[in-house]
Amino acid sequence: MDWTELSIMTTSEAVEAVANILMAYGATGVSIEDAKDFEKLKPGRYGNHGEIVDPKDLTHIKKGAIISAYYPNSQHIDDKADQIATKVRDLVKFDLNPGPAEVHLTPVVNQDWQTAWEKYYRSVAISRFITIVPSWENYQPKSDQEKIVRLDPGMAFGTGTHPTTRLSLEALEIVMRGGESILDVGTGSGVLSIAAKLMGAGQINAFDVDDIAVESAEKNIQLNPDAKGIHVAANDLLAGIHTQVDIVVANILAEIIVPLVPQAWDNLLPGGYFLTSGIIKDKFEVVQDAMSSQGFQIIQTLKMKDWYGIIAQKPKNEDE
Repeated sequence: MDWTELSIMTTSEAVEAVANILMAYGATGVSIEDAKDFEKLKPGRYGNHGEIVDPKDLTHIKKGAIISAYYPNSQHIDDKADQIATKVRDLVKFDLNPGPAEVHLTPVVNQDWQTAWEKYYRSVAISRFITIVPSWENYQPKSDQEKIVRLDPGMAFGTGTHPTTRLSLEALEIVMRGGESILDVGTGSGVLSIAAKLMGAGQINAFDVDDIAVESAEKNIQLNPDAKGIHVAANDLLAGIHTQVDIVVANILAEIIVPLVPQAWDNLLPGGYFLTSGIIKDKFEVVQDAMSSQGFQIIQTLKMKDWYGIIAQKPKNEDE
């Protein structure tokens, strides 16, 4: 199959939003080159043959980010390039800097893009206890408390290092005590479900509207033997899901969190937690108001860079 690579020059803060736009236009995968990914790298085995290389000697962009999406030529993405550029520029309306929003189209060979992003993906400590490690890297835990999540982002989903993922993991660490039942909405690579399982969660059901995400999450779960037992399925948020769990976690955009609020309420036990991330500043009050109107109590808000997370709780029964 012949493919077209559509690349957009943007900023580090807009990476996730731009990636979502490209996926909405039918991309079968995205890769991310973010200058910030190199800021904390130390000399390591980054060479083509495992040799020690100083990150400053690696060829990489010095500022901003390049998001590349891959489309079968049958989708005629060249006809939609201007629409995509407009969508990216419109991110300024959500207090996100889209940067130059320059679009470039390049024909690619199928095998070239499947592994090109691997040279940018290294192990990184995401939270107090969680370290995310690429599937091909030989990494040893530095302490007994360190939990290793192995990921192979594959064609379509990120490395789990975005601030919104960090906020979600921090929220899980705050509320979890072990044995919780969890619904993971918009699971993507499956990183939150895997991490939660390693933290001692009980039954986990993970959902994503995208079949590619479901496949990606299932593959990543297989890379983590201690996380087996997670159920992954395609679903539109929690539509048609009727259960009672301890935690609903969702790392998705604010516009999608709002319609999820009543669904989360219906699927939570009294005293259960609704953990959300992916909220930009100008949408924070909208999401918070939707939760409060539903009856949730806002327990804590989290912030990293330009992103917010919320820990909300469904009130316990009065007789408890």
